[in-house]
Amino acid sequence: MRRARKEGVFLGRTKLAAVPESSRATARVLAAAGAVVLALVLAGCSKFDAALGQQWATVNFNSNTPVATILKVRTACSHIPNVRAEALPPKKERSAADMMYAVTYRTDNASDANLAQLQKCLQRFKSVAGIDFEDSGSEGS
Repeated sequence: MRRARKEGVFLGRTKLAAVPESSRATARVLAAAGAVVLALVLAGCSKFDAALGQQWATVNFNSNTPVATILKVRTACSHIPNVRAEALPPKKERSAADMMYAVTYRTDNASDANLAQLQKCLQRFKSVAGIDFEDSGSEGS
């Protein structure tokens, strides 16, 4: 059934004479594009929030610590809940100088008790010079 047209008015719906019908379609397209942009922004924010939630502990060793001892310490303290040892450099890059700061534990979900357990475990070893607890908000400062 066709609608009758009478000077810019469709029966059953009104239309402004100065506004062409295509501007409504344009408005729908712009609204859809805005929704897509909003979804992309929100997705980017969630990735940014995830990056901000990253936490880790870097173990510093004395300068004369052999690689075998560094690996022993890493293994000995890898049992703590919510604390995960990060991957080590490739074997060809495992000199004592490269390994001094290579032992890092991810602590994103660790509680204060978990961090205390990690600290207590690492302090048992005389070769450990210190532990730096960091998060993504402290990078570059």
